[in-house]
Amino acid sequence: MAAERVPACVLRLLRTKQRPIGKISTQWPLFGNPSTIRSAPRCPISNTPRRPKKQAADDPGFTSILDNPPELVRTGRRHGPGLIILAIIPVTAFLLGTWQVKRLQWKTDLIAKCEDRLVRAPLPLPARVDPDAIADFDYRRVQTTGRFRHDQEMLVGPRMRDGEQGYIVVTPLERDGDEGAKVLVNRGWISKQNADQRRRRDGGLPAGEVRVEGMMRQPWKKNMFTPDNRPDKGEFYFPDVGQMAALTGSQPVWIEQTMNPDFHTILDYESRGIPIGRPAEVNLRNNHAQYIFTW
Repeated sequence: MAAERVPACVLRLLRTKQRPIGKISTQWPLFGNPSTIRSAPRCPISNTPRRPKKQAADDPGFTSILDNPPELVRTGRRHGPGLIILAIIPVTAFLLGTWQVKRLQWKTDLIAKCEDRLVRAPLPLPARVDPDAIADFDYRRVQTTGRFRHDQEMLVGPRMRDGEQGYIVVTPLERDGDEGAKVLVNRGWISKQNADQRRRRDGGLPAGEVRVEGMMRQPWKKNMFTPDNRPDKGEFYFPDVGQMAALTGSQPVWIEQTMNPDFHTILDYESRGIPIGRPAEVNLRNNHAQYIFTW
């Protein structure tokens, strides 16, 4: 029976010099006739992968991706809401920033105009004031004389000052002439304990003719959290000039009495129950520059 042929690659592995392990025999008869083994064909060793007998490119109908590259085809699907929102955000921010630039210029001009009015000499208040012209005289210093109608006094509040609760004292000033010459005077702030007129000492309720110097103002407006006034109960939460004027028979004119904010004077006024007026200065808020950088 002919000896089996052993590939030459296997023979080369067997011919490598290795240290004998135990008593295993290395004689060739284990594999057959050595002469037969030597005549076996050699198996070439290569790291190159063998090429398959048939490739896809050998097919006559094969089309390469280089010859026919893929194309993007629109499926007709609209953009989702997230992409639309992302596109709207920068446009909205730009529009808001542009609007704030205009608001900044408007507020800067308004403050400059009010400060110019404030430095002028006090203007004698006429007997009759045109309500439509009050906006043009905002922060304009005026002076007048008359008698305070303490029986028609109104307390607006509560209002806080330095952490203490109190009220704004609004008293009609009756001037010479007919009844319609009265105007509303914001005399200033008093503490809650001095809200009762009986607790006010000398000077808290000035009698006779007095001279009032202050600024014509348009008072603050109510917000969504401010309750409505209840004049029938004497409760005023915000200054409604039209309502107060109709209640007291006065002109819809609001004058804020001013004073120098001297520390000792303020302590004296608090102890005697005299309303503390505000300093003659413009206190309009101007935060539009911050809003510009925000947007």
